[in-house]
Amino acid sequence: MARTKFTFEKWQKEIAKRQKKEEKAARRAEAKQLKAAPESVVRTEDQETEDVSEERAFSP
Repeated sequence: MARTKFTFEKWQKEIAKRQKKEEKAARRAEAKQLKAAPESVVRTEDQETEDVSEERAFSP
């Protein structure tokens, strides 16, 4: 059975809503990860700074 134009448009609208909802959930998950990540990034930057200063101390 063929879909009527209204039914097809409604179907497309529902698909768009579902996709938008999934994208929003993905953005929120990514934001949550980035919120938790800066602490570890700061630590690694500090560690890299310490490693560089140690290398300079041993270099003539």
